[in-house]
Amino acid sequence: MSPASPPVSLAHFTTLRLGGPACEFLAAATEPALCDAITAADRDGTPVLVLGGGSNLVVADEGFDGRVVHVATRGVTAHTHAGRVTLEASAGEPWDALVALTVTRGWAGLECLSGIPGTVGATPIQNVGAYGQEVSETITRVRCLDRRSREVVTLDREACGFTYRSSVFKGPGRGRLVVLSVTFELRPGGSPAARYAELSRALEGEGAPSLQRVRDTVLALRKRKGMVLDPEDPDTVSAGSFFTNPVVSATVAAEVERRARALGALSEGERCPQWPAEGGRVKLAAAWLLERAGVSRGTRQGGAGVSTKHSLALVNRGGTTRELLALAVYARDAVWRAFGVELWPEPELVGVSWSPCGAG
Repeated sequence: MSPASPPVSLAHFTTLRLGGPACEFLAAATEPALCDAITAADRDGTPVLVLGGGSNLVVADEGFDGRVVHVATRGVTAHTHAGRVTLEASAGEPWDALVALTVTRGWAGLECLSGIPGTVGATPIQNVGAYGQEVSETITRVRCLDRRSREVVTLDREACGFTYRSSVFKGPGRGRLVVLSVTFELRPGGSPAARYAELSRALEGEGAPSLQRVRDTVLALRKRKGMVLDPEDPDTVSAGSFFTNPVVSATVAAEVERRARALGALSEGERCPQWPAEGGRVKLAAAWLLERAGVSRGTRQGGAGVSTKHSLALVNRGGTTRELLALAVYARDAVWRAFGVELWPEPELVGVSWSPCGAG
């Protein structure tokens, strides 16, 4: 592990292909090297950016004025006990390769999370989820470096504080806890999850689908939306979904529907897409809100655009981070004006700020 020279452009390490140079760039292939690189920088007072697959990251055009530590650790172990498989994977393992392994082995629990780019270490941070599954359903523990105590600690599922697209790693432990490995409990021979409406429709008439069939179907659905990395598809030069689905009160959800009808965005008998959330709240569909607010697929401003396949994905069309964020603010404000609901970015923003609506 040694500093790279000349300065490394972080655009080469993000799926958006955006981001300026790193002041210092280190690749850590082992867990001790990873911990040492971070703790040494902390002792020196050097800012640290822990970089995984770069699929959920928006980096400033100016780059990062500190040490970038690229997590390149590898290793997967599995044990069977009491009818369950305990699978531990290092933080640097490619996520989709791990999902493919579990499907091949017949271990149920991650199949609907196929095709998501990035590394294992990123999955608990935002409680990665898709097509009706979340990693919090199968994670049993997460090993981390606590940068405050400089010790390795283990958090069980409850201590991870999982909520919709969030966790302790984005809350109280943000910046302090660095994921080293993640342990999942899977079901050998278990039935796949096919409860998500879009996925269920795609599988209609097939009887009991296999894990592989569910994986293949999820990959096909994601590819149709430009959500599977493909060098031949310019719509995949993105950070995936740029906004999270807003979770609001039932009162706000009713007001959104009222506004939608007043705008003519709902036909007779049609309802706004929504799902029940914790505490009696309601989760709305950010993509639907964007499209009904006039932010359509293919919208373009300068060197940034909305994917032609999915309105939630903002795409780099040869521009800059500044242009991408300007488009994001435009989209966010359009939804706010139309429905009074504020959208928040899902990717991690590095070196750039995000102000609430009306904050200027």
